[in-house]
Amino acid sequence: MVKAFELRGSSKEDLLKLLAEQRKELSELHVAKVTGGAASKIAKIKSVRKNIARILTVHNQQQKEGLRKAAAGAKYMPKDLRAKKTRAMRRALTKAELSNKTSKQKRKEASWPVMKYALKA
Repeated sequence: MVKAFELRGSSKEDLLKLLAEQRKELSELHVAKVTGGAASKIAKIKSVRKNIARILTVHNQQQKEGLRKAAAGAKYMPKDLRAKKTRAMRRALTKAELSNKTSKQKRKEASWPVMKYALKA
């Protein structure tokens, strides 16, 4: 069984080679299942499928990380690399936009400041 943390250190070529080996092994196991192979071979199918998934996961993560580095200084980030959040959160005003005030609002605040009252204890 391959471990994800071991795969992270390997290069793209190594991952693709390992992926091809695992896929070949899986096809051989499927043939063994059809032809009535040993129970140990049939039981191994699940672990090989999981190995393939691990390899693909690490490969995709590495690709996405490379794209992130490439898009690092760009004006616009590709949509699949942006923060997901929620639709409402993505459309919400930024802190700078929220703090902006219209000239009318500024004039009102200057003319009628908030009154401060002292309470007698």
